[in-house]
Amino acid sequence: MFGRIDHIGVAVEDLDGAISLYRDRLGMPLQHRETVEELGVEAVLLEIGDGHVELLTPAAPDSAVGRFLERRGPGMHHVAYQTDDIESALDSVRASGLHLIDEQPRTGILRSRVAFVHPKSTGGVLMELVEPAKDR
Repeated sequence: MFGRIDHIGVAVEDLDGAISLYRDRLGMPLQHRETVEELGVEAVLLEIGDGHVELLTPAAPDSAVGRFLERRGPGMHHVAYQTDDIESALDSVRASGLHLIDEQPRTGILRSRVAFVHPKSTGGVLMELVEPAKDR
């Protein structure tokens, strides 16, 4: 079902400050930056080995990341698992009885297809399923 951990998502209040920490002080190369309207975030991918750290800041205060920051403050937001077939992965997750936030995939960073699994059914960790765009 899952191929590997794709990225760890970190919610931040100051995106440029977080980039400075991860890129300049920790040496993680910045791969990509974009605003993902469908998810209501500005996101940055930094490379670390075969995976990424994804820094997220809300593009709107009523976005999921905005609400997360308001309730919990900055910190780890989610763990994303890569899959080659997100529909099959969603079927497997659904069949296992886990509660999906997204019944259908949405568009994520770099045109990936993403869906989230509710943390109440995964031991308190928000899980993201990621099917990378074919040209990523």
